[in-house]
Amino acid sequence: MTYLDVIIIGIIEGLTEFLPISSTGHMLLAEALLKLQNPEFVKTFTISIQIGAILAIVFLYARRFISNLMIYKKLAVAFIPTMIVGFLFYKIIKEYLFNTIVVSVALVIGGIILILLDKWLVSTARKHTELEEIPYLNAFFIGLFQSISVIPGVSRAAATIIGGVVNGYNKKQATEFSFLLAVPTMCAATGYDLLKTSAQIAGPEWILLGLGGVVAFISAWIAVKLFVWFVEAYGFAFFGYYRIVLGIVFLLYFL
Repeated sequence: MTYLDVIIIGIIEGLTEFLPISSTGHMLLAEALLKLQNPEFVKTFTISIQIGAILAIVFLYARRFISNLMIYKKLAVAFIPTMIVGFLFYKIIKEYLFNTIVVSVALVIGGIILILLDKWLVSTARKHTELEEIPYLNAFFIGLFQSISVIPGVSRAAATIIGGVVNGYNKKQATEFSFLLAVPTMCAATGYDLLKTSAQIAGPEWILLGLGGVVAFISAWIAVKLFVWFVEAYGFAFFGYYRIVLGIVFLLYFL
């Protein structure tokens, strides 16, 4: 990987990580187009630079993390399903699902669901006024939705937002809960992957990981600030149409 490759993928990671369009999917597609070498390191890079995007959320939502301890309990419960699925199927996921065909199909299917979700939201009353009010059982069910996102292209953000809406959140609440749930989920995914692969990472490659993380942090900060406003104003349908078009284009290209 060149420094330009790192910057491109870091920007893509930051801009797409918290949007319901699959950051992993976008990075895999970008990597295929850039024809990057050393696929094992590239896979680790794709997962590891998420730490930069995580730090953007920690800084942006620091007040909520500090002032309300109840949110930690709800996030812990929601994280359990993904932790179990990720631990049990880590090797299978990384070996067999990290490919452009899986990503393209998942983008299309997820796009259709987001469009239908947006239409359903118009006629559905919300059940909670605050994020912390959600019952533990509902938080767990949001986690079940998130666990589906271990499939590249599904989008962790899309899965948790859909889970949040189904379990009583409005658009903004579902989006913000998705942001917060990203912190334990992505920390675990990044830490587990580095634990498995750090011995194979050479000195110069650590510099690439660091640069990618910094770029992801900056672009994620911008994306999160804009995304909350956009969702409240326009909903999720735009992202659904975008996913469908992108998925079909890449599916045709790679086939």
